[in-house]
Amino acid sequence: MWAASCLASCCAACACEACRTAVGSIGRRSARIAYCGLFALSLFASWALREVAAPLLQSIPWINHFHKTPDREWFETDAVLRVSLGNFLFFTILAIIMAGIKDQKDPRDKIHHGGWMAKIFCWVVIVFLMFFVPNGVVSFYESISKFGSGLFLLVQVVLLLDFVHGWNENWVAKDEQFWYMALLVVSVVCYIATFSFSGLLFHWFTPSGHDCGLNLFFIVFTLILVFAFAIVALHPKINGSLLPASVIALYCTYLCYSGLSSEPRDYECNGLHNHSKAVSTGADKPLLPFSKADEEEKKDVPRPVTYSYSFFHLIFSLASMYSAMLLTGWSTSVGESGKLVDVGWPSVWVRIATQWATAGLFIWSLVAPILFPDREF
Repeated sequence: MWAASCLASCCAACACEACRTAVGSIGRRSARIAYCGLFALSLFASWALREVAAPLLQSIPWINHFHKTPDREWFETDAVLRVSLGNFLFFTILAIIMAGIKDQKDPRDKIHHGGWMAKIFCWVVIVFLMFFVPNGVVSFYESISKFGSGLFLLVQVVLLLDFVHGWNENWVAKDEQFWYMALLVVSVVCYIATFSFSGLLFHWFTPSGHDCGLNLFFIVFTLILVFAFAIVALHPKINGSLLPASVIALYCTYLCYSGLSSEPRDYECNGLHNHSKAVSTGADKPLLPFSKADEEEKKDVPRPVTYSYSFFHLIFSLASMYSAMLLTGWSTSVGESGKLVDVGWPSVWVRIATQWATAGLFIWSLVAPILFPDREF
């Protein structure tokens, strides 16, 4: 018996040492990957607690203090929201701490890239403490999460617009025939993909024999936006290009598909309900692009940071809200939809609203320099 106990103690010590070594090996190059891993861990914790923690929450008096106990789905949603709230607070605190860092000589740079054992411990403690906060706080967080999720999607759109405009300017600046041909080829490929995708949308989401007017409107309106992007971009007074217009057109078509595929599985116009399951995490694009590997630091000259640490953590804060809404069906799902991720009419309208916001921002980015020539955009 004592031998088994000794062996177990040795194994536990080795496991702890291995974890400490692994965490200690996280450096400047892998810090962002580690933050993504921590966020992924929070998603897994939210999903796991949604599935198994309802009976435990029902037995906690400061959570289940109702005269009539709510149904199981209320406690499943509550578990997800509490984990999300802890995650939100953790990354928000980091965003505040990292505000204003300009170079890598700032002492807070080491906090961002190191101290992982302490940060993981703090994350666990914060998430654990969220199960002691009153229900009113969680309800308030649920309400603001809807707005935070919309802001998260809006930030993604802004990043995408900045990327495609920068991509176009970079190739045009080369002023060589090869790059002009590359612009044309990529634009044509994007438009071919857009119209092919649109044909599939008609096939999947407007089945014959059913009144699918809403789906038809979404698809036709998407095609109208596609043509509008090209017309505005090619207008003589607009300093536009087909490349951004084609990429945004393809992205808007994808958003239309994403919205339609989120329709309830028992909706007769959802032609995919017999062929796929909802497993989307809503990550339409990476939160932040990874830069090239950092070069060896110079000891004497402070190097500027390659990205905003505060903005990086703020994105994770908003993503925490968004993931909670996905896992809870925007806190409105019941029955089968409550067990699926990103399914239900709220998810549909969020996707469609994101598409419209993307279209509006793109057109604004084209016409704003004409409307306000004295301002720099």
